[in-house]
Amino acid sequence: MNNALSPNLEPLISIRRLHKHFGDAHVLRGVDLDIYRGETVCLVGASGGGKTVLVKHILALLEFESGSVQIDGIELSGLSERALSLIRKKIGMMFQNGALFDSMSVEQNVAFPLIETGIRDDADLDSRVREALKIVRLHGKEKMMPSELSGGMKKRVALARAIIDRPECICYDEPHAGLDPVTADTIDKLIKCLQYDHGITNVVITHDLRSIFRIADRIIFMYNGRIHWQGTCDEIHASNDPIITRFIAGSDGDWDN
Repeated sequence: MNNALSPNLEPLISIRRLHKHFGDAHVLRGVDLDIYRGETVCLVGASGGGKTVLVKHILALLEFESGSVQIDGIELSGLSERALSLIRKKIGMMFQNGALFDSMSVEQNVAFPLIETGIRDDADLDSRVREALKIVRLHGKEKMMPSELSGGMKKRVALARAIIDRPECICYDEPHAGLDPVTADTIDKLIKCLQYDHGITNVVITHDLRSIFRIADRIIFMYNGRIHWQGTCDEIHASNDPIITRFIAGSDGDWDN
């Protein structure tokens, strides 16, 4: 799927001249990026390059300093908290560690975002939870506790929770972290299932090269707070950029040398 490269499609997420400082650290340095409906984008680059900070701006979790982020044509900066809460319903989030509540069962964890938004109807909650768990292939695990789950199952519960509110886009923070290759492959298949079968746009922060080349329609390479490079999997393999070639080679060293 290469919808992302079509000039005829309107972006779901549009970012312009986005800057962010934390003290003296200039973390985002004028980021410009469009993310299109129905594509899977992988945000890659060295740690500290600005990937997580960029996603937190998409989720409206950080105060805007300068620049613009639009979701579905709506500018986020300056919106009231109530308006932002409505926008956030369009964007789901799967955290790196799953962020499950240890004292809650699987079904309670998955239902939590709906309950927080005021949905109390038991039949509706039960139906939505079962639907989400079926999508991530955990149907029948509703009563299990997080302590009874494998690492891969916890990730899938977190993914079910991310999709429970039927978002248009899901952001993933290192979804393959701590997983063996077989379980990582399962997560990749679910990401593509959400894209192809449910029309969800995926924004994936990851360092896992195997997964990047399995799932990405477009790779966004961040370096020193900027979009250094973007393109398809074929294009990144063909790149002669020394920073890109070190990334492909799996270098974890100093990317400035």
